[in-house]
Order: sequence, then structure tokens, then C-alpha cells
Amino acid sequence: MKIEFIKASDLERNVKCTIHKNGKLGFTEAAIKKLNLETNRFIKIGTNEEDKNDTNLYMVIQSEGDEYSFKANKAGNYFYINTKALFDKLEIDYRKHSIIYDIVECKNDEGNLYYKLIKREKDRKSK
Repeated sequence: MKIEFIKASDLERNVKCTIHKNGKLGFTEAAIKKLNLETNRFIKIGTNEEDKNDTNLYMVIQSEGDEYSFKANKAGNYFYINTKALFDKLEIDYRKHSIIYDIVECKNDEGNLYYKLIKREKDRKSK
């Protein structure tokens, strides 16, 4: 038997985003790198209209904004988007629960790139 070891350094880590208590969606350093986020980027976020039980979100990064997109904002080395109104509309309780989305790269039938945000949720710890 010959074992092929996988280099841990080649694996993507922490490609995720988190909803903060103020409703902003913040991205990890690995996500910023993977998504190639810059201050001149815009992000569209949507839901699965065919399956209302799908709690994941779907995201597209683009270089130009439109009526559906959020502008990527930068604070230091950190990127976020102002999504409070979106999460309030979707009735996602980010104040009571810690909401984290793992980001997975996907392609649609036409070969266009998008990202699936896979939801994880846990109760926030009281301070």
C-alpha cells in the first residue's frame, strides 16, 4: 500500500463570514483572499426561491454595483457589508444567535461562479 499524504497548508481554512450583533456581515481573512474582496467590489446575496426550507444564502461578487448589491466596506484589514436590513427582513435572529456561514465555491449550469453560504447557528454566550 502506498499512502498519499495531503498537505495541510494547501487546504482552505476559515473561509467563512459571520453576522455581527450590529447586523453587519464580516469576512475572515481567508474569505477575503478567496473572494478577492476589495473596496471596489459589490456583493449580491439571495435565497433559494425554489426551496423555502433552504436556510443557506447564495452570493455573487461583482465589480459594479446595482440595485441588488451591497458595497464591500473596509475597516483596517477587515471587510464587511451592511446587511442589518437584509437579515431583519429574512428574520434571522443574529442578536440572540451566533450565525456563521461557511463559504463554498459553486458554478451554475452556465458555468457562472457563485458562492453558497452554509449556515451554522448557536446561542450567543452572555457576558
